[in-house]
Amino acid sequence: MPFLNIGGVALHHRHIKANGYARPIVFINSLGTDFRIWDEVASALSGEMPLLVYDKRGHGLSDIGAGIRSIDDHVDDLSGLIDHFGFRNIVLCGLSVGGLIAQGLCARRPDIIDALILCDTAHKIGTADSWNTRIATVERDGIQAVAEGVLKVWFTPAFHSERSAELAGCRNMLTRQALAGYIGTCAAVRDADFTDAARRIAIPTLCIVGDQDGSTPPELVRSLAGLIPGARFEIIRNAGHIPCVEQPGAMVALIRDFLASLPSGTKTHG
Repeated sequence: MPFLNIGGVALHHRHIKANGYARPIVFINSLGTDFRIWDEVASALSGEMPLLVYDKRGHGLSDIGAGIRSIDDHVDDLSGLIDHFGFRNIVLCGLSVGGLIAQGLCARRPDIIDALILCDTAHKIGTADSWNTRIATVERDGIQAVAEGVLKVWFTPAFHSERSAELAGCRNMLTRQALAGYIGTCAAVRDADFTDAARRIAIPTLCIVGDQDGSTPPELVRSLAGLIPGARFEIIRNAGHIPCVEQPGAMVALIRDFLASLPSGTKTHG
């Protein structure tokens, strides 16, 4: 299993190489998940361009290091991981908190990013009260206490009724996350606000949302797209908060179409 020590944090990752030259895509997963949520998307795109998926700090098999104080901790990790592989001209694809991390890296290092794909995310997610309530519940009773509510916004009613084995697996993934990593990332999301930074994004951006996303609803994601000059906004039908699991084919089609629309330029082998 591939691990890298980035700034004292052991990060679990998978680098899928591609023949020839193409912009690398780096995928950033959501709160309470690991990089396996991208499996079907990465499998479909494998060979077309270099791909990098990883478990963010405090999630999956990655270490938590000195803890999580803010989104900047996650941005630090991603920045170091990208530098390790020598990636430039990258496309960042971030889901939920992954989208916040993508916005944070774009604000810090716009020179290495060619485009953004912001999935089921926003410039600001939730309120201080909602996050503090979740943190208090999880601290007292564990992630299991919020799991059913989380799964209801992750996936549509059809997914719940027709894909019970996958639902059980996703519940296991959520409830088996490290408690400190989950709580720390909740606090990081609570405190993150990229409203002003979004207005300064000057690269092609695609904003995607599931039509039944109960966590970052379509209108919230549309508001993010409205802040970013020239951003494209797309809705994936029959999907909740994690369309890369529920409707991977639709997400792959949007990603391919978006990449095809990007201006040509210097490209980096990965």
